[in-house]
Amino acid sequence: MRFDTLDKKPKVWNIAVLTAVVAAAVAALVFLGGDKYALAACAVVTVYLAAVIFLLIRAFLRQLRYNLYSYNTIFYIGFAIFTYSILITHVILLVKIIRTPGTYGVEQIAYALLNSARDYILYTFPVVLIFSVGLCVSNVSLIRHEGFRPVNLLGILLSFLLVGGAVFLFFFDYAVSGSVDEVRLHDLIGSLIRTIYLYVECMLIGTVVANAIAARAEPAPDRDYLIILGCAIRKDGTPTPLLAGRIDRAIKFYEKQKSETGKELLFVTSGGKGSDETLSESAVMKRYLIEHGIPEDRIVEENKSVDTYQNMKFSKEKIDAIDPSGKIAFSTTNFHVFRSGIFARRFKMRAIGIGAKTKWYFWPNASVREFVCLLTKHKLKQAIIFTVMIAVFTGLVLFVYR
Repeated sequence: MRFDTLDKKPKVWNIAVLTAVVAAAVAALVFLGGDKYALAACAVVTVYLAAVIFLLIRAFLRQLRYNLYSYNTIFYIGFAIFTYSILITHVILLVKIIRTPGTYGVEQIAYALLNSARDYILYTFPVVLIFSVGLCVSNVSLIRHEGFRPVNLLGILLSFLLVGGAVFLFFFDYAVSGSVDEVRLHDLIGSLIRTIYLYVECMLIGTVVANAIAARAEPAPDRDYLIILGCAIRKDGTPTPLLAGRIDRAIKFYEKQKSETGKELLFVTSGGKGSDETLSESAVMKRYLIEHGIPEDRIVEENKSVDTYQNMKFSKEKIDAIDPSGKIAFSTTNFHVFRSGIFARRFKMRAIGIGAKTKWYFWPNASVREFVCLLTKHKLKQAIIFTVMIAVFTGLVLFVYR
């Protein structure tokens, strides 16, 4: 797929409109005929779910072509997977209604939709368990190799929350008795907890997918500039393996582009001098590039930045001073590509990142950090999604126990 080729941002308002139309149609069928139109209502919902999956996947693919580095990619793919789970539930129910007409009514359809969150959690639990175990193993390896830091415990903490949450919901669902009002209240509370768990799981899956795609993306060999994002250097003024990997990845792309198209690009070495560093990261990268055969006149230094945000900000200023219309790529470590791309977009850079390989145990924890970052951003969008999900499941509980 060619990334960053569309100028128009994909919209998903059509899903909201479709949802309103289908909800009205199903309500009309229930009001007019009740159980008599159970088959028609289930068929409408099944077709609707298939259409939503199609629209979400199309939006996801178009988002990759418009802006690979967007949290929308996480939302689209996460909810496409969840909707697919609901679709399976309704296809099974539709087959049962067709085989045994008159046995299932509209309440069974509502109940199936109500339990879709629980079913999804059960379907995905083996994957969640394997993922959580792997996350714990990678975090232990990360701590052993890189030392203990609170941020390196994020994966372990998330693993316990995922597995513990699923186990709690399983026993919570099957430990209820009492009056209809008590059961209704129990199911309302259960729906709220399942909604939160479901949202977290879908966004986590979306984050892993988005990170993986971003790390494997490759720009077209027509770049004018290639920003190399700095990181810590050694005390003797040489690049660390992490930084050397980023520079080597940039050189590899430079040579590939020159070989395929004959077009040379300018390197922008981006990184300032830390308080404990003898040279700026930019100077270290420049020296490394020259030692590996890159002409000095193909290198532009940016030596003021202290983090990724400033890397993109100050590098953009350097590029704009030469040619604002130039095509840009950036080189960083594979687990860092997605976040770096988000910062690039903030400064109107339609840049594609290339990822340098790193140790296997960095990947999972990096995805978790990106996931946590997602939960702290776009609060309005997430509040709307939460509100809609809670309203739907609450309405279903009230309908089933009316």
